[in-house]
Amino acid sequence: MDQLAAMRAFVRVVESGSFTRAADILALPKATLSKQIQQLETHLSTRLLHRTTRQVTVTPDGAAYYERALAILTDVDELDGSLSTNLTCPRGRLRIDISPSLATGILMPALPDFFSRYPEIHIDIGCTDRPVDLVGENVDCVIRVGEIRNSSLIARRIGELNFAAAAAPSYIARHGEIQHPKDFEKDHVMVRYFSATTAHYYAFDFIRDAEEVEVLGRYSVALNDGNAYVSAGLAGLGVILCPIFMMQEHLDAGTLVRVLPEWHTQPMPIHVVYPPSRHISNRLRVFVDWVAELFARSTRARAAT
Repeated sequence: MDQLAAMRAFVRVVESGSFTRAADILALPKATLSKQIQQLETHLSTRLLHRTTRQVTVTPDGAAYYERALAILTDVDELDGSLSTNLTCPRGRLRIDISPSLATGILMPALPDFFSRYPEIHIDIGCTDRPVDLVGENVDCVIRVGEIRNSSLIARRIGELNFAAAAAPSYIARHGEIQHPKDFEKDHVMVRYFSATTAHYYAFDFIRDAEEVEVLGRYSVALNDGNAYVSAGLAGLGVILCPIFMMQEHLDAGTLVRVLPEWHTQPMPIHVVYPPSRHISNRLRVFVDWVAELFARSTRARAAT
């Protein structure tokens, strides 16, 4: 038995959920792939997969074996890449995690450019804001907004989010213009945002020259998703304080209008974070460099508008 080939077959079956799809991915006859899995189970003296006529599911032993096998195969691919022509044409799979709003607004529109440069790299993208165990979950890197408190990780600052306050014209028509941030405490309503992981409510912080104002204010609705947050602003539910890139098209179209334009807020840093390692794969290195260039360019351009 070729154990590495059998491990690759098993990993592809788990990831695709199908012997047929895994065989297609590996360009193998289905019978050959099935035989590899059977030989692997015999070698390990345990069942790795439950097979029925409708689906394939992984057993508890199979789930544990999958994580270790995936790590081993990743190391093998990186070793091959470091000693071959893949130095100039990196290949293989990356697993990343990024907040949904950054994925939708910045990363996804630019990915065709990345794949035109590196067609042999494949990316699995998780869209979450949750804390990720990079080593335990076998994730290559995460892209996060805010300060990074885990000093055991490498955090490269790649840009910053600039915020602005805005409201729908229908809201302004009902409530009038906002003259000062303290107006939120009596005459105006904000849309609040809270963390999906900590449930912490964020205040509105405004700065003008030497004056700084933190506003909690009144609100009718609070949300923990960026896209829903912008939708609440569009619906006229209150004033939103939002990253400019998320609402730029609405500002351009006039469906949202800036309020308190002479006030600004502290920008929030964006980092790409990955585990420390003596050997960083070529595919991770080129992705980090590319995404740093992308976010620096994108957030700088939007900050200027």
